[in-house]
Amino acid sequence: MKAGLRIALLGSRGIPARYGGYETLLEELAARLTARGFQVTVYCRSHSTPRHLTAYRGARLVVLPTIRAKYLDTPVHTLLSCLHAAREPYDAVLVVNYANALFLPLLQIGGVPVALHVDGIEKRRAKWGPFGRFVYALSERLACVLPDALVTDAEVIRRHYLDRYGAPSVAIAYGVEPRPPAGDPAAGVVARLGLASRRYFLYVSRFEPENNPHRVAAAYREVGGDLPLVMVGGAPYAGKFIACFTKGADPRILFPGPIYGEGYRELLSHALAYVHATEVGGTHPALVEAMGYGNCVVVNDTPENREVAAEAGLYFRAAEPASLAARLEEVRSDPALAAGRGRQAAERAARLYSWDRVADQYARLFTVLK
Repeated sequence: MKAGLRIALLGSRGIPARYGGYETLLEELAARLTARGFQVTVYCRSHSTPRHLTAYRGARLVVLPTIRAKYLDTPVHTLLSCLHAAREPYDAVLVVNYANALFLPLLQIGGVPVALHVDGIEKRRAKWGPFGRFVYALSERLACVLPDALVTDAEVIRRHYLDRYGAPSVAIAYGVEPRPPAGDPAAGVVARLGLASRRYFLYVSRFEPENNPHRVAAAYREVGGDLPLVMVGGAPYAGKFIACFTKGADPRILFPGPIYGEGYRELLSHALAYVHATEVGGTHPALVEAMGYGNCVVVNDTPENREVAAEAGLYFRAAEPASLAARLEEVRSDPALAAGRGRQAAERAARLYSWDRVADQYARLFTVLK
């Protein structure tokens, strides 16, 4: 495998990862490609990455401004990133988020091959109005013709592009590297929240309609016992939606806000079970991470989620809160069931979703593109 290739990664908020799946992907990928001899640059947004930070985990960082507004944050930053990257001697560029497809010609005009990563069918997300859905529908079509390589993160999404548009893609999922928490448990987030190991349910997601936090909160009212449900997350521009399920919520539900890094790993390491309620997207990083940490995963029954969890998951239908309540009641009353499913999940994640495997796949892709 050819080393020394100059690779740029752009389209996300940047690293260190403190938001979502794209950021985690670029952080883990950058570190591993650098270790394999690649020269990696990650483009970052100034409101996510300090301007003085010029390198992280071996990767060079380029921090650029943007406009912090719902419909402008991503395109403005990607435009500036592409204009900057077009003047750099990169051998290949990975752009994440197919809303950025429109900007690919700015990179290709200089002869740089570009791979575009798409993580689902974004136009189906409830948070977008008519204009947003139009932009994503157009971007989906552009994603089939503009990039030199199309990357999908799940077999279900690969088939969608192939069957609907005749567009082939390379399927590369997300990864996980379970690392036990290193800090003092007595001073960690579990203790600060008043939790006990294996005595709470965990939900982690951006608080957006298609991730169903409102339905999870509603379903928990029907679950017996005194176990807390810890709902970790938040979302910019979604204050009204978040208020609709946090105000007056069941008192057993905790809303600690977004938690990253060591605290996030600690919560994953000690949960009784993890609730995954998303209904849009491909391979969800949070589900892969929960499995990697040996959690029993209680999963919304969609083709994409079944592809990831398979026989390790316990399934419910998000549109029917009673089905989620029944699953949580089942887990609450049978901890041995949760432990067994957690072992299955960890074994599956170790076999199929390692970051080293992901990095090897991208390394091969960049080598072929060059």
